[in-house]
Amino acid sequence: MVVRGRLWRVANPRLSPREHEVLVSALMAARRQVKAALAADDPAALAAARSSVNAAKIALGERGPVWWEDGARDFNRHLVKNTPYRDWYEQRTGLQA
Repeated sequence: MVVRGRLWRVANPRLSPREHEVLVSALMAARRQVKAALAADDPAALAAARSSVNAAKIALGERGPVWWEDGARDFNRHLVKNTPYRDWYEQRTGLQA
């Protein structure tokens, strides 16, 4: 996925719809915990909540070990214009990377 010219990993498409739903729910709950910990100015709760966000993202495949098996390098968070996907992006969108 490309957001503001930067590549971002998407969730593992091999997850079942139910697995995906459960993991997204866990991610959203963890993000709400981050918001609450920030509002409460609670550093311990914030660290725990951020750890939960990270764990959910890893389980979804958005972070951590790659879920694809073709040997392609992980360009997560790289500018698309600095990756081998530049031409694909420009052809797909008609925009210059």
